[in-house]
Amino acid sequence: MKIALINENSQAAKNQLILTALKSVVEPMGHTVDNYGMYTADDAAQLTYVQVGILGAILLGSGAADYVVTGCGTGEGAMLAMNSFPGVICGHVEDPVDAYTFAHVNDGNAVALPFAKGFGWGGELNLTYIFEKLFGFGHGEGYPKERVVPEQRNKCILDGVRAETLRPLTECLDRIDQELLRGAIAGERFRELFFANCKDEKIAAYIKELL
Repeated sequence: MKIALINENSQAAKNQLILTALKSVVEPMGHTVDNYGMYTADDAAQLTYVQVGILGAILLGSGAADYVVTGCGTGEGAMLAMNSFPGVICGHVEDPVDAYTFAHVNDGNAVALPFAKGFGWGGELNLTYIFEKLFGFGHGEGYPKERVVPEQRNKCILDGVRAETLRPLTECLDRIDQELLRGAIAGERFRELFFANCKDEKIAAYIKELL
């Protein structure tokens, strides 16, 4: 699995701490991590949590990433922004139990974490335990066991509803503010990482035209 890490501007200073915790957990499992920044609070490309949602949707929709790890001060804004787009099911995760149940009950492809609220002494340990529960025990297997069948059925129903209520990604991108969109893909390593991993030629062509 290719996991993308995205930080917005208010929590950019924690990028390396989050990256270290994430890689220490998922790389021994055989997953890889692409760090899309922000890398520092002073980066030229400043991502808001809204732009995190745009960037995350592009990465997931194009196949450049299989999973997105992101967040903001509380995690709420990043979660809402991510869930504004087709092909994204983003959970709000504060602790390892959230991580485990989101993976097995909701079977999403993105998480938004609070990197300011409640993030004090031992914050990096909580991140490590979250990532262990999120990526180390499978996905979509249900919890508790007696609820597996209805949970899996409800996930399929949700996917069907979202397919009818959300526009195709390129249509969404066409309809939002184009400067906002260009800002979301202005990171210093975006071109390098995205075009090396993008699996959707239509989205790749769309992004090339934007750039």
